[in-house]
Amino acid sequence: MKLKVLSLVAGVIALTLTATSFAVHAQTASPSPVLLAQTPHQERGPWKELGLTDAQKTQIQAIRRDSRTKIEAVFTPEQKAKLEAAKQARRAEWQARKAQGQTGQGQPGQHHGRGKGDFADLNLSEAQKTEIKQIHESEKQQIQAVFTPEQRQKLEQFRQNHQQRNPG
Repeated sequence: MKLKVLSLVAGVIALTLTATSFAVHAQTASPSPVLLAQTPHQERGPWKELGLTDAQKTQIQAIRRDSRTKIEAVFTPEQKAKLEAAKQARRAEWQARKAQGQTGQGQPGQHHGRGKGDFADLNLSEAQKTEIKQIHESEKQQIQAVFTPEQRQKLEQFRQNHQQRNPG
């Protein structure tokens, strides 16, 4: 049962971050990795193709900030400390790769996400997992509401194309 719920939470997180993964795959040919790291998600990959207005970008950023704050409120102080330590470790790893000139793609099999793997180490309770899942679902719905019908259609096409190229 615990594995099933953990898989469900991981699936929800992965689904929420689907658009982010598009941006990661779309960046491999970029001439300036430093600029990419500083460019908001809404200006890279499929997000760029959606033609978001500045107002939409601002709304989406606010929604994401709000969701992040709500999720952080779910964690216990010990879990927050573990998560912060993992962030610092990733930051140090990134700095080391940057110093070695490895700013692009990492080695195959390496984890390069937004800390998705760190959640497994937090020993979240079932109630926390459920609450985080609800926050992510709410975030997804709020972001969808910001899009025009045409933008929603384009995003769905991106998702379908991505699933065809990367089944499973």
